[in-house]
Amino acid sequence: MKNFLFSIFFSFSTFILIIEAKNIEGDFENGKKIFKQNCTSCHSLDLEKKMIGPALYGVTEKRNREWLHKWIVDNKSLRNSGDLDAISIYKEYGNVEMNSFNQLSEKQIDDILYFIKKSKTQEENKQKKENKQEFYNNIELEKNQFLIKIIFFGLFIFSIILLWILYKIYILTHLLSNDFLFTKKNKKNFWILTYLFLYRFLGDKKKNWYFLSSFIGFFFILGIYGIWTFLMQIDINKGYKPDQPIYFSHKIHSGINGIDCQYCHNSAKYSKVSGIPSANICMNCHITINEYKGDYIEKGKSREEYNKEIQKIYHSVGWDPEVRKYSKKTHPIQWIRIHNMPDFVYFDHSQHIITGEKMIKKSKKVDLSCNACHGKVQKMDQVEMANNFTMEWCISCHKNTEIDTENQYYKEYFPDFIKQKKEKKITVDMIGGLECAKCHY
Repeated sequence: MKNFLFSIFFSFSTFILIIEAKNIEGDFENGKKIFKQNCTSCHSLDLEKKMIGPALYGVTEKRNREWLHKWIVDNKSLRNSGDLDAISIYKEYGNVEMNSFNQLSEKQIDDILYFIKKSKTQEENKQKKENKQEFYNNIELEKNQFLIKIIFFGLFIFSIILLWILYKIYILTHLLSNDFLFTKKNKKNFWILTYLFLYRFLGDKKKNWYFLSSFIGFFFILGIYGIWTFLMQIDINKGYKPDQPIYFSHKIHSGINGIDCQYCHNSAKYSKVSGIPSANICMNCHITINEYKGDYIEKGKSREEYNKEIQKIYHSVGWDPEVRKYSKKTHPIQWIRIHNMPDFVYFDHSQHIITGEKMIKKSKKVDLSCNACHGKVQKMDQVEMANNFTMEWCISCHKNTEIDTENQYYKEYFPDFIKQKKEKKITVDMIGGLECAKCHY
């Protein structure tokens, strides 16, 4: 009889909890947003992974709405009231007290709970969509691989034909090398026959010989120009984009997520160099983001590849995501520098960003001063050198970029010059921007 009554009570309690869970309604997207802002420092956005706090998926099934509201708003008061569940959770997680969120409204908490309640369904739909996209990507990849195979086959056939032609040329030169024309004793005969050969086609008219001389001279000058152009392109590395030890997409971080350039490159504004961000800056976010959950995936990449790169960050700083502790084993990341001015060139980031930011944006028609030199980095998956950074490129910029006459630097150091030229356009070259010692000293 007791067992029967207990089963009835248990069934009734479960029924009540299910009703409570069903009664939780809210805005999924707003709940997700509030969860990211307030909860991800202790709870995984995955909801099925345990971090500092417990995995939250299914919590709306285990606890009723009223209890969850009390716990989120002020869990300390709930424990002090003698609630056994609240005390048990507190002890289970090492007596670490959860923050109180009394600033959240009842609707906001409902939105969070609704997000937790519905997240699996949303994720399943999203996963189906991703699987479908991955299927189409694989088909596209197979097509590209087939095309590459055809190209390689064509090149193979072409190389065989080329080898055959070279073999025939070799035989011909071998036969000619035994002829009297190419022996050391008869070199003169070769030049005589060459002259006779040309004379047969050109005749004795001087204009024909002048034409031949001009033709040869033209190609000689063209050759010199080609050599000069080649020499001038040495160490011009526009388009250079090396593979880094950790793949980092600026498009995801700076473009999609809108992270400011100076959050990572914090020395760019006040120092000569922009600096390479330390892995600690990466960990400010990735201590809680251990998997990539974004919608954007670069063509040829997969979500698993992105997740592997996050694990490389953990390896470099000695972070164990399972126990959530740092070890003393660190492995410095050997980044490959992309933008590197020669040793004989002085360039100061702070001077350009603080003093010239306003007019650089105007001159180059960009939203960020960084884009003027580095290109649209926020749209790059893999950063590359966007400009050639030659001396001519820098001089051209100094000749076309005006100075900001309202900037305190120019008011302090060039007051008389600004007054004299007040009516006219004042560019950087007018205030010493072309002096050799500005960049070379």
